Amino acid sequence: MSAPQIVVHRDKELMAQAAAARLITKIVDAQAARGSASVVLTGGRNGNGLLAALATAPARDAVDWARLDLWWGDERFLPDGDPERNVTQAREALLDSVPLDPARVHAMPPAGGPYGNDVDAAAEAYAAELAAAARPEDHGPVPAFDVLLLGVGPDTHVASLFPELPAVRETERPVVGVRGAPKPPPNRVSLTLPAIRAAREVWLLAAGEDKANAVALALSGAGEIQAPAAGAYGRSRTLWLLDAAAAARLPRELYPPATS
Repeated sequence: MSAPQIVVHRDKELMAQAAAARLITKIVDAQAARGSASVVLTGGRNGNGLLAALATAPARDAVDWARLDLWWGDERFLPDGDPERNVTQAREALLDSVPLDPARVHAMPPAGGPYGNDVDAAAEAYAAELAAAARPEDHGPVPAFDVLLLGVGPDTHVASLFPELPAVRETERPVVGVRGAPKPPPNRVSLTLPAIRAAREVWLLAAGEDKANAVALALSGAGEIQAPAAGAYGRSRTLWLLDAAAAARLPRELYPPATS
């Protein structure tokens, strides 16, 4: 478990640009060290904002896109191509504009696809895909992702792990089907906290006044069942990337002055 580091930017646009630059550096370093890199993407306004910033970043072409594996932390269990699916939004923001290897873009199964409307079967299939990509040195059922991105919801949810619901209590399976999510759609597929914690680095993104209470609660020592974001951490680094509005209720001594 790594102690959280907090970086605060003046506004959400600067936060997205700085996070994109930081992610480019991390991918390039991983590719130089190991030949490839793996990143877990997140949806929502901050995840998509980061991808859009990455699409226009001057250093974008430093990444060898063909040697990048992309995974998702969660997905709305909707038909393929639905505009609300995280993968659909990611393609529009970035993925369709860079030369990725399609075999290395690991989207979660859609509703109505090979597993029909069985969200549990879709989750099991994604778990199997992760297991097939894990190497012996990863010591577990999922790859040791270089960076795993998470948006933080106003209720402290991350991925599709909502407070008090069964998915946040899962300690064995790396991927679960989620039913009855408190925000639409109710059915989702999500990585669990054990899978999230397999990542080398976990980056949590939050911007806006509506995230301030969630950020303060998650960083105050709250339990992960009540505040799932509190249970999201990386093996070597846990990074909270915030704008000033999201950081407004944190004790001032927790972080240096806002940057950029």
